[in-house]
Amino acid sequence: MLYSLTGELVVATPSMAAVSCSGVAFKCFISEFTCGQLPPVGEKVTLYTYLSVREDALDLYGFIDEAELECFKLLTSVSGVGPKVALAILSEMDSESLVLCVASGDSRSLTRANGVGGKTAQRIVLELKDKMGAVPVSAAGKDRARKAATVTASTNVSDAVAVLVSLGYSQHEASAAVGGLDHSLTTEELIKQAISALSFGG
Repeated sequence: MLYSLTGELVVATPSMAAVSCSGVAFKCFISEFTCGQLPPVGEKVTLYTYLSVREDALDLYGFIDEAELECFKLLTSVSGVGPKVALAILSEMDSESLVLCVASGDSRSLTRANGVGGKTAQRIVLELKDKMGAVPVSAAGKDRARKAATVTASTNVSDAVAVLVSLGYSQHEASAAVGGLDHSLTTEELIKQAISALSFGG
């Protein structure tokens, strides 16, 4: 419905910005990263927007660039991740850092954001691993993400075992299931195949 807002910045706080367009000020919830990129109050600004429609509210979210907006959309597509948690993550890291974090399977860094526990962080990495290519980051950022994705086999195996344990399998079951797979597979593929093997075996 609303793609972006361009107008005078009339209010700016770490969590909210108001942009006046033709006499109407639009309140946008923002990340701390976007807040840090805003011009001084009274100057012209453009925010890319996302309108969240709920039964009891219409909330507008504003982002300094399209990459951050795309990251927000991807984050809120993950089960259990709402707008508040997505903004907390984007306040902790910029869009390129998030792409790198997901590509490398670094769920631990995601837990630095308020409201993000270990399981939620692992779910974000698993669900977004193949989707972050849609984020319009710089060529250098994409190159770093590609390199991060080529992690060592031993790291893939240990990460896969850790995720399986967090999902309720015993350390022994997880290690046995992952140990019988091709260790050159990605962490996500190891987890998928191990779960399939464990389910079939049960």
